[in-house]
Amino acid sequence: SKVGIVDFSEDAVWLYCSNSVTELLGWEPAELVGTPSIDLTHPDESAAIRRLHYDTITQDKAAVLAYLRLRHKDPLRGHILCCVSRTIVHTVTVGSVSFAQPGPKAMHNASTAQEVQIISPTASNFQFRRWNDPSPMPPCHVPDNLAGRSNPPAASLGSAQPLSMDDLFANRPTSYPQLAAQSPRTLLILNRFSINCNVEYCSNDCVLPTTAIMGRPFYDFVAPKDESLVRSWIDACKSWGVNERGQPSDGGFGFGKFTVYIPGRDSR
Repeated sequence: SKVGIVDFSEDAVWLYCSNSVTELLGWEPAELVGTPSIDLTHPDESAAIRRLHYDTITQDKAAVLAYLRLRHKDPLRGHILCCVSRTIVHTVTVGSVSFAQPGPKAMHNASTAQEVQIISPTASNFQFRRWNDPSPMPPCHVPDNLAGRSNPPAASLGSAQPLSMDDLFANRPTSYPQLAAQSPRTLLILNRFSINCNVEYCSNDCVLPTTAIMGRPFYDFVAPKDESLVRSWIDACKSWGVNERGQPSDGGFGFGKFTVYIPGRDSR
């Protein structure tokens, strides 16, 4: 699967694409970064995906899936049915994109996601029903002092008049208006082919300073008491690899808590 990061603008402009986008959709990352991700969607689904993007931001969602069609660079390939995960990470939306393929992995992805949304009518067979299942994501309050800021009072977040979708998109704003404060989350991209899982990308400084963590082993910033637990999680992720057709795939969402060691250490 490919990892992508988009901004909060109406067009969800690409800020980052992993190299695996080439195998998935034929595009080079440099061809997509700085362009609207909405441009890759099927014309029949673009309006629904814009609403989905806005809802994901305003509701500060994490670990949700959508099935939709994305345009391949080769016109003869047309639009490819994909499984897209989305998580709000402070000021950006982070997601992974993989081929939509029915089977055990698809059911596992649905069972571990907080929400599954079917955008493309061709994906109706992915409509898994979860009868009143509790959310798999454990609640975890992040103290305001860790985020380095205080959240605005709840009353102020709901004081603005709601906008209709027609009003919202009438003037094609650079970014959506009246967005609530987002949870302080940080995205780290790790090199899974290395023993120490070096940090290749850090999205912000909410939890750890970017300049201190880039290129270093991820475990340098995991408290020693939790290191073996976190290593077991990452070892499980490394084993996911490919799906039944030999294509790049993910293994669903995993959730867990561990203590971050902010000063850093030499875990090697």
